[in-house]
Amino acid sequence: MDEMTVPTPGPELSRCSWSGAAPEFLAYHDTERGFPVGDDRRLFEKLCLEGFQSGLSWRTILTKRENFRAAFAGFDIPSLARFTARDVERLLQDAGIVRHRGKIEATIDNARRAEELLEREGSLAAFVRRHEPAPTELSEPQTVSTSAASVALSKDLKRKGWAFVGPTTTFAFMQAMGLINDHAVKCAIRLEAERQRTAFTRSGRSGNGVTGDHSAPAPAPKAL
Repeated sequence: MDEMTVPTPGPELSRCSWSGAAPEFLAYHDTERGFPVGDDRRLFEKLCLEGFQSGLSWRTILTKRENFRAAFAGFDIPSLARFTARDVERLLQDAGIVRHRGKIEATIDNARRAEELLEREGSLAAFVRRHEPAPTELSEPQTVSTSAASVALSKDLKRKGWAFVGPTTTFAFMQAMGLINDHAVKCAIRLEAERQRTAFTRSGRSGNGVTGDHSAPAPAPKAL
């Protein structure tokens, strides 16, 4: 489900209130947010982008996402792990991304830590899915910015040497990548996100070491 190309639903639908806050949010809300992902590159990209978002708005990162992809080798883990100090200096001159030395260096080092994790775990997808919370552990949608599961994932990543992966960052990652369904209860996308989450788990792609993402594109929901 990488960059899904489904018709964008019209404005008459009930959606999460934040989806109307900026033009860029609508398609992201309807076709990406909360849908399960099993592709290691996409998972790694999202962890990196959420790290860059720290202290900033998601709109800032979303509008620059293609620039980030171009600058960081498409977030291909082996390619990014080979970046050097010269690449850091080059990236600090790139006005298309967030030019924060600590975040740039952390992204490159996290790629190296990701290679180590892949060697041990088989896939990033298998690793993060182990931190998926049980339904009984979930708060009401959009009422919290951290959780016990995001704290555990953050601590686990930090123990493995990752940086810029605090519990708020990992919670936002879990919201976006379908480890939880945080669409509002009356959001038209919530049911489709949950359907795909259920299918993803039943198919055996949740935590089994698979690196490919075969989730079906979300159809445009009917008007309410």
